[in-house]
Amino acid sequence: MNKLPVDSDTPARLTIGTDEITVLASSAQTGGALFALEMRMLPGGGPPVMHRHAPGEVYYVLEGEFTFYTEDDNGRTTRYAAGAGEAVALAGRTPHTVRNESDSAARAFVVHAPGLPMENFSRAAASLASDGNPSMEAVLAIAAQNGIELLGPIPGERATAQP
Repeated sequence: MNKLPVDSDTPARLTIGTDEITVLASSAQTGGALFALEMRMLPGGGPPVMHRHAPGEVYYVLEGEFTFYTEDDNGRTTRYAAGAGEAVALAGRTPHTVRNESDSAARAFVVHAPGLPMENFSRAAASLASDGNPSMEAVLAIAAQNGIELLGPIPGERATAQP
């Protein structure tokens, strides 16, 4: 068994909106196979729209509660709330989003496989966000460059949120 190549003293930390990512293992450290991170999401946080991408992902909830929305092949949307100690696996290309709909911060260990598309998107989006309030065009461009398709609001939800 291999230990994660984590530099626990100086890990990369990325901020996208109010979500905080601590990089535990980069794509470079795993030969492109994985992007492992700790996600800290404040109440109301998470991607504002449904999206899909080729990499699969697994969330292991460490603290608090994450709410997952997924869409099946028939266009039905399912909502699932996962608490501490629960794992949620999302196959690649699954339309989904994840949010913190609770009143407390939530943390999860997250792995994307393969890692490079999600790592590149996360780093580019964090860089863009650090320069101020990014335009929708800029967010769409970064998503497209990394194979992420933004699908719009959760069905039945008003389209007021913007990435």
